[in-house]
Amino acid sequence: MTENIAFALLCFTSFFSLMNPLGIMPVFITMTSNLEDIDQRRTARKAMVAAFLTLLAFAFSGQLLFNFFGISVNSFRIVGGIIFFQMGADMLQARLGKVKVPKHEIEEYVADISITPLAIPMICGPGCISNAIVLMEDATSVEQKAILIGMISLVCLLTYIILFSSTKISNFLGETGNNVLMRLMGLILMVIAVEFFLSGAKPILADIFPAITAKA
Repeated sequence: MTENIAFALLCFTSFFSLMNPLGIMPVFITMTSNLEDIDQRRTARKAMVAAFLTLLAFAFSGQLLFNFFGISVNSFRIVGGIIFFQMGADMLQARLGKVKVPKHEIEEYVADISITPLAIPMICGPGCISNAIVLMEDATSVEQKAILIGMISLVCLLTYIILFSSTKISNFLGETGNNVLMRLMGLILMVIAVEFFLSGAKPILADIFPAITAKA
């Protein structure tokens, strides 16, 4: 039970930090500022459904991709840890990625922005995809696989609520509040990144230096 709780907390904190709904808020507000509330809600809902399905697809097909390309899970953990660390460092400095959208082009692709760039790659980017693949590989039981899917669903739901309420939340927190939360999530993500990197590097180093590892 304790192991499942720890796994659930890891899934929730990592996905929430990687999806970074508070960091997406300014972009979402900019891209939907000319829409009615019902259209904003539809855009957020469509983006989250697309992100959720993408994560599930990679979570369940990740091992097949590994086998096809000859990639090891440990190598993916190392690369994922590096990606997470870079993202966490940017968040720690409150550097929010923004997408510039010319006003005269918004109406032309307003029906598609929920898929690109909102769902992919802003919400479901390389970090989230890497996280889904690695955590599904780490899930050693049916219960943990169910926990992973449940945590992905929960974070997607929370992200949808935050996006739909983005204007109210941003005004309530203010610039200082947004920056504080951004830095906090960045710090958590950097800690997770170190754990991912070390968990991937240890078995690889053990294969390279078996004698040293045996003595240790």
